[in-house]
Amino acid sequence: MTDSLGIAVIGAGYWGPNLARNLHASADWRLDVICDLDPDRAAALAARFGGARPETDVGAVLADPRIDAVAIATPARTHASLACAALEAGKHVLVEKPLADSGAHAESMIEAAAANRLVLMADHTYCYTPAVLKIRELIAEGALGDILFLDSVRINLGLIQPDVDVFWDLAPHDLSVIDFVLPDGLRPESVSAIGADPLGAGRACLGYLTLPLGGGAVAHVHVNWLSPTKVRQMIIGGTRRTLVWDDLNPQQRLSVYDRGVDLELQTLDGVERAEATVSYRLGDTWSPALPEREAIAVMVGEFAASIREGRAARTDGAAGVRVLRVLEAATASAADGGAPVAVRIPEPVS
Repeated sequence: MTDSLGIAVIGAGYWGPNLARNLHASADWRLDVICDLDPDRAAALAARFGGARPETDVGAVLADPRIDAVAIATPARTHASLACAALEAGKHVLVEKPLADSGAHAESMIEAAAANRLVLMADHTYCYTPAVLKIRELIAEGALGDILFLDSVRINLGLIQPDVDVFWDLAPHDLSVIDFVLPDGLRPESVSAIGADPLGAGRACLGYLTLPLGGGAVAHVHVNWLSPTKVRQMIIGGTRRTLVWDDLNPQQRLSVYDRGVDLELQTLDGVERAEATVSYRLGDTWSPALPEREAIAVMVGEFAASIREGRAARTDGAAGVRVLRVLEAATASAADGGAPVAVRIPEPVS
């Protein structure tokens, strides 16, 4: 397939214009339709991109044989019904985060995609930033060694959302990145979550997630709507090196430290055990060169490539489900005062 693929953007609110702009600029795609319940909003966005027509009827969009795929940018509660209808109509589907409003709804979307042999992709945009793509590459090639911990901070002042708490608003970004960079994806044994609502807003405005990852590794995520400063940072520690990703530092987004703790082992009476002392490794620090590319542009290119190559996207429906299952367990844990809650992650489909 060498011709561009026809696509419709469903939802012209906050995220839809970003998707439309990148799809319109991509040689892989032909932006045919902007669909929104508000006819004025659909018309205004369509007018920005010559060739796209405004539409208010999703049924008309799905019946259009020129449209190969749809990009859904509507409220999460509508994702499952829209995606399943599109898949049943033979359209490939891209869905903004979160993939759905529940793990069960997301799994129904995966089943519909599999039954119709179509691509279902989660728009986990951060995973397509040059920094995160490089982190994935470094971990895959063993540059960090075995992963010991991941510590992520995503804090800023506002916006307090009217319909979700801070976990569901901010943590999907961090969880999707962790899922993307770990070779086996995000598969915690359990989740412990502590949330707080010091303002009396009726939902957690700051919170902490702790996720044991097996093998002694642990991930920790701090999210906060109340911080006067904005921080977007993730530290990933391995047995060989430690990596720091500072998303707000364009001059040096990634730093790799050849520093860490070495625990030498000795055998006594046939039993291997750690010595009482440890040694500290103080090596070089370096910053990988990163290309300047817009993450959404890379993401829509991956969507087209997965369709043409007949394969799952890098952030497929299963990735979206793993994130949702962690969020659901976090909600249950926070309601129980932070008690660990087991996470049900579906096994990979062979």
